[in-house]
Amino acid sequence: MNFNKSVHYIVVAFAIFFGFGLVSCGDTAPADGQTEEVQVVASEDETLRRVRIETDMGNMVVELSNKTPQHRDNFIELVEKGFYDSLLFHRVINEFMIQGGDPVSRAASLSTPLGSGGPGYQVPAEITTDLLHFKGALAAARQGDAVNPERKSSGSQFYLVHGRTFKKEEILTIETRNFGPGVDAGEPFKYSDEAIERYMTEGGTPFLDNNYTVFGYVVEGLDVIDSIAAVETGAGNRPRTDVHMAMEVIR
Repeated sequence: MNFNKSVHYIVVAFAIFFGFGLVSCGDTAPADGQTEEVQVVASEDETLRRVRIETDMGNMVVELSNKTPQHRDNFIELVEKGFYDSLLFHRVINEFMIQGGDPVSRAASLSTPLGSGGPGYQVPAEITTDLLHFKGALAAARQGDAVNPERKSSGSQFYLVHGRTFKKEEILTIETRNFGPGVDAGEPFKYSDEAIERYMTEGGTPFLDNNYTVFGYVVEGLDVIDSIAAVETGAGNRPRTDVHMAMEVIR
């Protein structure tokens, strides 16, 4: 894929992600009117929690980061409640991502619009450059910056990165745009040689870095993302044949 084409791909991807998330305005907020907060001191030295995601195309295991404790704990709580069981991967875009977690998708007809459902709350952003959008990244969907400048995450909708490989010059261009002068990225950031190599060989969606909260990675069953990403889709990037999920905390 040449550079001009990849730039076009990135622009299209951002247009898609502007409508990514997706707690609708009509959803109820927590009783106190505030976004749910979980006060936890995180350490990556602690045992990392794992969740098995069962699908019609095989099983995956995701490992959750302790550097994003609010997303970790929220995800674990929803899994333990059975929130995700029988939901669909309702938005699938090859070389980009597979998205699920909309409770409206449970038993939804093919004509039912999906992508705006949630548990009724958002999770504060925990965006960190320690967790990048490599292939297999588990990240939280959200509404676009125009209506969500704090980049709060959907309470339940998530995506798993499929992505593609990038050339080094593409990655450095993304680095300048996402982390360069005038961008609120905290400490100055440059991709490490290891991160660049990983995007070049394994792939991902680096243009989403510093924009969405990544809170884990697939550690088993990465090929299942390939299988789901390859399905035929229709309107709204919904698979023409439903791809169901069920989840279980395994550690």
